[in-house]
Amino acid sequence: MLRSIKFCRPCQAYQVFQNPFQRCFRRSALLFTQPLLYSQFLKLRRMRSECFIKTLQPDCVLFTTLRTPTEVGNLKLANFHPLSVPSMVCPSSSSRYYGFVPKVSVIVPIYNGETDVPELIACLGCQTYPTAQVEYIVVDNGSHDRTRQLLETAVSSTSLPLRLVNETSIQSSYAARNAGICTASGDVYAFTDADCRPDPDWLLHLVQPFVEAEVGLVAGEIIALPGTTFLERYADRHETLSQKHTLTHSFRPYGQTANLAVRRTVFEQTGLFRPYLTTGGDADLCWRVLQSGQWRIQFAEQSVVRHRHRSTLGALYSQWRRYGCSNRYLSELHGVSLMREMSVPDYLYRCGRWLFKEIPAACLSATGLPSRATSIESVFDRLIDTPLDLLCRHARAQGQRQSKLPEVARQVAYLPTVPSSDASSG
Repeated sequence: MLRSIKFCRPCQAYQVFQNPFQRCFRRSALLFTQPLLYSQFLKLRRMRSECFIKTLQPDCVLFTTLRTPTEVGNLKLANFHPLSVPSMVCPSSSSRYYGFVPKVSVIVPIYNGETDVPELIACLGCQTYPTAQVEYIVVDNGSHDRTRQLLETAVSSTSLPLRLVNETSIQSSYAARNAGICTASGDVYAFTDADCRPDPDWLLHLVQPFVEAEVGLVAGEIIALPGTTFLERYADRHETLSQKHTLTHSFRPYGQTANLAVRRTVFEQTGLFRPYLTTGGDADLCWRVLQSGQWRIQFAEQSVVRHRHRSTLGALYSQWRRYGCSNRYLSELHGVSLMREMSVPDYLYRCGRWLFKEIPAACLSATGLPSRATSIESVFDRLIDTPLDLLCRHARAQGQRQSKLPEVARQVAYLPTVPSSDASSG
């Protein structure tokens, strides 16, 4: 049964201790009217410690329903109201002592991301990193929608140390990141993407490995946002975006810029991103840094950002085709081996295995599932797994086969001695 608790006054706080509400909290899936708080509440539920909620807006409604944790992904998110996200604070996180808090510049490139701006700004505002030690730089890469207007409004209306920078000369997320780097003042540069939702402690955990002098790069984990489509569930099952895949790359480890931090000294010695690359620039940077032998990369698993998976076949195909382009570019830049393409016998074998083994096994397993709805969804996911695998392999092979590294993409940018005139603050 769905129940609601309505907070009638702003800044009304509820203490959560050893009481019936906390016991209900432990076994409940909690859903706010904002997706941001949905993910934060899931994190707090696992902590099982003294927590409280503050700065709740008037008429904010908290919905609770008793469900098992495995059913959380099936919950429907309510409407999101831009730039009106209440904040949730966990004293056990914000009051922890961190002896290492360097000046950090968070850089986020964005292109035609008007739908992501409200939640992105809200997530940055929820960071528990000391405000005096961080600056947030959002780089508009020549958007044609309302992205720039929304960002300008956010800069003028928020108390966050937020700046807007423009990069319109080169259409590339790496060129946009370079523009942000050239205007930044931090000792550590942290990167994420506009369609990512960092956890409140993301930045705190991301910078801690830099206490070791030889650590030049830190990669945090990337987890999927709750999805409802079969494509999102497919990507979640295979942990498509997890850094655990990239950090075990057969050539050298690397971190994706959706959750990556780099020392400023590294950029001064190695150079910035290749501005004309359209994919693979994060691997290229990490490999250039590690090739010197002076620095190492470390994984900060507790530093989490949540990423939205592709929800259409076209977007999924385009994503994996871009991975193939990245393979080709990195092969030409670093001599990395290309992915082996599947032959016709390989496709026939996989299709035969799917038809005569996987389909019967999935149908038989459906009889042991508890409910009809769960049975249909589970069986469908198992049935569609191999066809989607083959689609992704084909897309990646096509991208690898048809792409060629432009000569201009070999250029490496470097930090200027004075701030670049191409990047103008907004």
